[in-house]
Amino acid sequence: MSSDQHSSPIKTPRQLITVVILAFVVPVILIILLVTFVVGQKVGGAGSEAMTPEAINERLRPVGTVAFAGAPAGPKVLQGGEAVYKLACGACHTAGVAGAPKTGDSAAWAPRLKQGYDTLVKHAVEGFKGMPAKGGNPSLDPIEVARGVVYMANQSGAKFKEPEAPTAVTTAKAAARTGEQIVQQSCGNCHTAGLNGAPKIGDRAAWTKRASTGIDAAVAAAIKGHGSMPSRGGMSDLTDAELKSAVQYMFSHSTGAPTAAAPAVAMAAAAPAATKPDGAKVYAMGCNACHAAGVAGAPKLGDKAAWAARSKLGLDALVTSVTKGKGAMPPKGAVAGATDAELRAAVEYMLAAAK
Repeated sequence: MSSDQHSSPIKTPRQLITVVILAFVVPVILIILLVTFVVGQKVGGAGSEAMTPEAINERLRPVGTVAFAGAPAGPKVLQGGEAVYKLACGACHTAGVAGAPKTGDSAAWAPRLKQGYDTLVKHAVEGFKGMPAKGGNPSLDPIEVARGVVYMANQSGAKFKEPEAPTAVTTAKAAARTGEQIVQQSCGNCHTAGLNGAPKIGDRAAWTKRASTGIDAAVAAAIKGHGSMPSRGGMSDLTDAELKSAVQYMFSHSTGAPTAAAPAVAMAAAAPAATKPDGAKVYAMGCNACHAAGVAGAPKLGDKAAWAARSKLGLDALVTSVTKGKGAMPPKGAVAGATDAELRAAVEYMLAAAK
């Protein structure tokens, strides 16, 4: 057998180098050609994609747009009781947080139902103990709050009727009522004859004493109810402005001063200092919802250790935090309707309790 059968075709080092290079280059070229064929990608020069119609349109697109809001679609659509419950009431009444009676617990609701529909709605709208006004949602209409109360009460043994929204005719009539008309329709029932301690219209001495606290205090008492006087004089559809006009009417017919100037004249005669808000009462209007049990990290009332670091910040800084909100605490806490003076009084009360 000849030895030539086992000899290699590569005879020189140059031939070896050529074969090695081709072994790498040829497969790479074949792969590139195959990928180009399959994908069908058009190869262009650097930056050629920037001149496509799509790229040009994108560069010419406006940075922003201006949208003009249209007029309101119409009057607010009042939510039903179940929707209000899910939006606000259920946060506490589903699990019985902070002593709230659980929805469906007939035993817990029984003593409350005995208080009657009006009292339950009054407490829900204005706030009561640990429950903030309107369940902590100030955007709710009083009728919506009443519907939420009816929903919970009816789930717990009551048979209240859900209040209906006022009609356009009723709203127009209410808007047209003057202070005199309101007194004739409601306030006069007690103030004409002085029933249940109500100051009689025309009794200058009785009204001058009340004027010493100011018109705003008198209106606030009429809104919330005072002593035997029910909230809003028993007319739940009265607005704050209407109540103020009624109070001014009674002042003017009891002090001899013009309607608008009556409170100012009476106060000028008495000239006492304004009554400082009661911090304990403000605390009970909603602050206690978190500070009584230390909910969401709120320092508990009377906890000296928890309040020590905060007291170092100073009263003004703490009042600012309460007003603007901080951490889990929303602005003004759970007392959305409180004035700056009332918030300061509440902070002073809690600081004093921790000394």
